[in-house]
Amino acid sequence: MTAGLRTALTLGGLVAIVLVATLWGWAAFTEPFPEEEAVPICEDTAVTAGTEVRRDQVVVSVFNGSGRSGLAGATDAQLEERGFVSGGIGDSPQPAASTQIWSDDPTNPAVQLVQQQFKGAQVVPGDALGPGVVVVVGEKFQALRKKQVESVVAEADATFCKATGAE
Repeated sequence: MTAGLRTALTLGGLVAIVLVATLWGWAAFTEPFPEEEAVPICEDTAVTAGTEVRRDQVVVSVFNGSGRSGLAGATDAQLEERGFVSGGIGDSPQPAASTQIWSDDPTNPAVQLVQQQFKGAQVVPGDALGPGVVVVVGEKFQALRKKQVESVVAEADATFCKATGAE
């Protein structure tokens, strides 16, 4: 093989490699970015009777049922300071005179734990306006109880929306 032929074959091979790399790079460059999957804030978890449920496992969504601006946000911040996981805040679709916890299961340990943070909170049937335990703070709400309850023990088998990543 002559030196000229060898040089031509080498250059041809290098050009082919550059073309393949260019095509591969262009295909990778024009490919859409992968969409991020949203991680749920909580997942329904079954607990058996006698299981301890702690504040860091419970997601709470707070809604303002009063005419006072910012009440849901302030209450949510206080609950977060106590170790609860924020599920979100907003305005209640209906006004409330007192604090309400919307749940169809008043014996649920997560509901009981949240209820013990409030003075005179009543568990009433209601829609799931947000993830976790739904709290509607009303006109009469002033502050959380001074005594902080850290956990409750499930009295019966139950299911609650456990915070993602909580042990």
